[in-house]
Amino acid sequence: MKRVAVTGMLVILAMTLLSGCLYPEEKLSQNQIPYDTQVKAVQEAVEQYQKENDGLLPIKTRDQGTPIYQKYPIDFRKISPQYLPEIPGNAFENGGIFQYVLTDVEEDPTVKIFDLRMAETIREIKIRIQAGGYPPFKKEVAQNVYTLNYEEIGYEGEVYVDSPYSGKKLPLVINGDGEIFVDYSMDLYEKLQDTKKSPEQGEEIRYLLTEDSLFVPAYSLPYTVDEKKEPVFMTK
Repeated sequence: MKRVAVTGMLVILAMTLLSGCLYPEEKLSQNQIPYDTQVKAVQEAVEQYQKENDGLLPIKTRDQGTPIYQKYPIDFRKISPQYLPEIPGNAFENGGIFQYVLTDVEEDPTVKIFDLRMAETIREIKIRIQAGGYPPFKKEVAQNVYTLNYEEIGYEGEVYVDSPYSGKKLPLVINGDGEIFVDYSMDLYEKLQDTKKSPEQGEEIRYLLTEDSLFVPAYSLPYTVDEKKEPVFMTK
């Protein structure tokens, strides 16, 4: 009987350890999925907060120079738990990989997200550039916009990030100040082919990516169209 009891305890212990190992992995995968239901829940919480706080928005303060699609991160401390029972599991603040932000804050505050793994890739490249002492400019693709020579900073090949829109591999570019950006040209080209809209030269077109998506084009430069109605970097 004692041997049976010990065996039973070992089985229970093994099951407990296994479930403990499996849960974090399951939770991790859930934290990497952009559920639209979670975004909608945050949207409702933001709207309720704004209604009850004289039009104020639950956002963190960012420098005026912050790129527009990263400029208004949601401050979950202001809406949870009063307006939102719990912070979404896929939000950075709860161990996820997505940053929740607001767009169109003046006219129609809308909740969107972006993948923070892009930031990690950019950060790693910047560290290598700092170690090398000089930005590895390769080819000028627009005024003050260049491709990178990755071999100069120790990479074996070009570095890409995953597009939240098409799933394609998007390249990175760098400006004269050493700031690195994601090149969304491929995604914008596809959008321009599908949309009935016809943007004019000089018109900013990144909004095309956000209209029917949960995502914003984070870490991007402004784009417009050329005479062929194809996406190009907007230069001064």
